[in-house]
Amino acid sequence: MRFEIGKITSWKDDQGFGFITPKSGGKSVFIHINDFSKKHKRPTLGLDVIYKLSADSKGRRHAINVRSESGHTKTTVADKQKLFSLILTIIFFCIITGLTFLNKLPIVILGCYLFLSAIAFALYAKDKSAAQSGKWRTSENTLHLFSLVGGWPGAILAQSHLRHKSKKISFRIVFWMTVIINCGFLGWLLTSEGTLRLRMVFKNNNWYINHFLNFIRQ
Repeated sequence: MRFEIGKITSWKDDQGFGFITPKSGGKSVFIHINDFSKKHKRPTLGLDVIYKLSADSKGRRHAINVRSESGHTKTTVADKQKLFSLILTIIFFCIITGLTFLNKLPIVILGCYLFLSAIAFALYAKDKSAAQSGKWRTSENTLHLFSLVGGWPGAILAQSHLRHKSKKISFRIVFWMTVIINCGFLGWLLTSEGTLRLRMVFKNNNWYINHFLNFIRQ
């Protein structure tokens, strides 16, 4: 049974049926909503479709396995989650990059977020692979820890694009708590007190690094 190409030239949406006019010519073919692809939006008048021909017990032709020839796909919850996670991640890193150029944050903060996000994404990928193959899993506490310390952008991308840990409500609640806490801490670093503490940390670290290098040179 080969596929045919045609156009919906008659459609009664309230009743869920209509007719397709084959591009190769010939009589119109009956189409019912139940025979239309669930992955696509509802049929519309003038939509180009691909279908297979079948016949009922009385020999009347009708279309089955009907789908749009191009486009007209339905936007799923998963698609929305992917778009949301991507937009949120881009906005966040644009903000961090802007604050870095304005000297509000040291560039090492941006580097840490990128590095930890990459690790978090890799951990999610590893855990999903382990779940599918029955191997040793990465604990949820470990995943939450990396989100808390700054890897949440990579984690949210992994959840939506790898479809891992994206449906478990309890996990999602704790995850968003780690995001809020991390962003709250980042906001505190932008205050006068937070900036002062951050400078002290880098100053002390530079002191230890310099002494360590001097010790090596000796």
